[in-house]
Amino acid sequence: MVFFRSRIMAAILGILACHCAQVGYAQSPNQVGYAQSPNIDLSKVPWMDVTLSPDQRADLVLKELTLDDKISLIHGQGQANDKPVTDLSVANGADGSVPGVPRLGIPMLQMAGSSYGVTTNALNGRYSTALPSDIALASTWDNASACRYGTLLGRELHAQGYNVSLGGGVNLARELRNGRTFEYQGEDPILAGILIGNRVRCEQEQHVISVLKHFALNDQETGRSENNSILNNRAFRETDLLAFEIGNSIARPGAIMCSYNAVNGDFACENKTLLSHILKEEWGFSGFVISAWGATHSVAKASSAGLDMEQPSEAFYGNPMKQAVLDGTVPLSELNEHVHRILRAEFASGIVDRGFPRSVPDLEAGYKTSREIAEKSIVLLKNEKNILPLNRANKQTIAVIGLHADTSMISGGGSAQVDPPGAAIHKWMEQVWYPTSPLDSITSKAGAKVSFISGTDSVAAAALAAKSEIAIVFAYQWTSEEMDLTSLTLPDHQDNLIERVAAANPNTIVVLETGTAVTMPWVDRVPGVVEVWYAGNKGADAVANMLFGEVNPSAKLPITFPISDNDLPPPGIVVPPAGDHSIYHPKGTPTFNIHYVAGLNVGYKWYDSQAIRVLFPFGFGLSYTTFKYSNLRLIQNGSLKAVFSVTNSGQRAGDEIAEVYVSLPDDAVEPPKRLVAWSRFGLAAGETKEVSIPIDSKFLSIFDDTVDKWKLLHGDYRFFVGGSSQDLPLKQTIKLPQ
Repeated sequence: MVFFRSRIMAAILGILACHCAQVGYAQSPNQVGYAQSPNIDLSKVPWMDVTLSPDQRADLVLKELTLDDKISLIHGQGQANDKPVTDLSVANGADGSVPGVPRLGIPMLQMAGSSYGVTTNALNGRYSTALPSDIALASTWDNASACRYGTLLGRELHAQGYNVSLGGGVNLARELRNGRTFEYQGEDPILAGILIGNRVRCEQEQHVISVLKHFALNDQETGRSENNSILNNRAFRETDLLAFEIGNSIARPGAIMCSYNAVNGDFACENKTLLSHILKEEWGFSGFVISAWGATHSVAKASSAGLDMEQPSEAFYGNPMKQAVLDGTVPLSELNEHVHRILRAEFASGIVDRGFPRSVPDLEAGYKTSREIAEKSIVLLKNEKNILPLNRANKQTIAVIGLHADTSMISGGGSAQVDPPGAAIHKWMEQVWYPTSPLDSITSKAGAKVSFISGTDSVAAAALAAKSEIAIVFAYQWTSEEMDLTSLTLPDHQDNLIERVAAANPNTIVVLETGTAVTMPWVDRVPGVVEVWYAGNKGADAVANMLFGEVNPSAKLPITFPISDNDLPPPGIVVPPAGDHSIYHPKGTPTFNIHYVAGLNVGYKWYDSQAIRVLFPFGFGLSYTTFKYSNLRLIQNGSLKAVFSVTNSGQRAGDEIAEVYVSLPDDAVEPPKRLVAWSRFGLAAGETKEVSIPIDSKFLSIFDDTVDKWKLLHGDYRFFVGGSSQDLPLKQTIKLPQ
């Protein structure tokens, strides 16, 4: 019924795509977000000439704006996502809006969270596709999947009436207990930067303004608005900033969101080193900097630092900014720069010329994409005695065990949350389970009796497992914005449940629905472990397809799974001192420090540097087939590439992700090794493929603080190639530069 009501509403709105009024000009459409002035023919004004550059067009509009117009463009007008929207001059729901300049054809900016789906309360319907979480996308190690992910988000943003995407998270997993780990791309800057760059690039091709966030070092939610993240410049450049730098270079995003926390003494949204010197000057970022919601702290300092837009309201960039310009505290040229960047992004994205006509999201197509990406993101962690895939011909009785496993699968919370079809609008910090039933999906494929029990009574669950030939336990861990985990231990006594079930049935498979790593004290007592992350609208179908071998698992971990919380790198979650920790009203200065003493050693680099044994290493993932590596050559012909052979030595076709790591010369004083390249490819059973992977010289370099530049050191570079960060059978050393 929701689908048909939305279609009727879309028809009533009568929104049509714009057409060019004459050659070389775009007519400003009379669509949602536009109100054409009767006193001006927008088809003939110079800034609607599509042959001009976005910068030229922005400059032409800027000349027409009053001071009040300019002020109105640099701040939001409140957050409307918690109430129905009936007046589009205010907002379209979701996270915020910025009024346009109707007389000049400049549309309103309508903003929606879009981490793994469009989070909406839109006028013409609120249901959108829930994709697998971002960390699941990172597990695919697949640029094509990242592009599909972004393309779907861009299309559904348009359909719901939004033209600004607030997804694009790329903070590194320095702290695995961070409540937003599921929104990000893992622990390695090169993997994270390349995947988010391809996602955002393809999202923007759908004519929306996309945002990279949270710039930078926003690595825990506890006290996020008042902590001061401290990291030395070299480590910062080679880790967290490198992920953003790569993402920016690939995607050229319309906006970058500065983070809540302070960085090395100054709040990120008024940090001149970050926003002006590095982002805008060094990296050539041409879009606008938007604040995290409630992360603006000042007028003059923030403006001078390079903050272009305050969200979600106008506490600083409304009347206080206007007064600061009038009295000269903020130069008019500085205000003009903010406005120019916003207008430029609007022209570059196409939202001025194309508008954002509403429609009904094609949920069937969205669900198909969601399922296919989920199938590529499921990581097979353990498969002792080849317990998987299950063979329906064996007609084995199966016990499905786990809270909600009969009806649904869990999702990640906070501003990323996507409402499930058929449910009421979710409340903030509420656990949301999508109606995708593992029990139904497994039953449809099993060919034998399938029984269910919730597992809240572990004794009863063990009794059912003992009467079944196969036991499948679905375990979950909920994470969300505005919270951090106290431990990587599974909640609600689920470890005890798994222990009891495994003791009753030696053929126990554990399926993990989590937003980050978990500890597994029971891992030696179960033959099968599968990580499915937050798997989206069609997660149950994807999981069943993998369990029964219709899909051969191919994903690999983008984060390290430690054995114990005690093995995590310092400093851990740092708790602020007692006091007021209201998230949207932080004090004017940070109140506590987080010293990232691990420095360069993020994720697997920490465990390597400390020789700490891990549960499952970065880059690890099993397949239903096997692969053998051979014949590594490092070839230099103007640039460097690694060439090697991979053979599918198993009995079925499968995809492999081949990973290339390097150890730098000893005098570099770097972690033992770093990822520098990878390639994902398919192989038929018995097939051998020669793989050639170019190596970017920047990824072999260090950041030299003495000259503030990247530098390739002279010396021996030891290359390693294989299937995970701890399974690297091929090795070769080469002297660089030559």
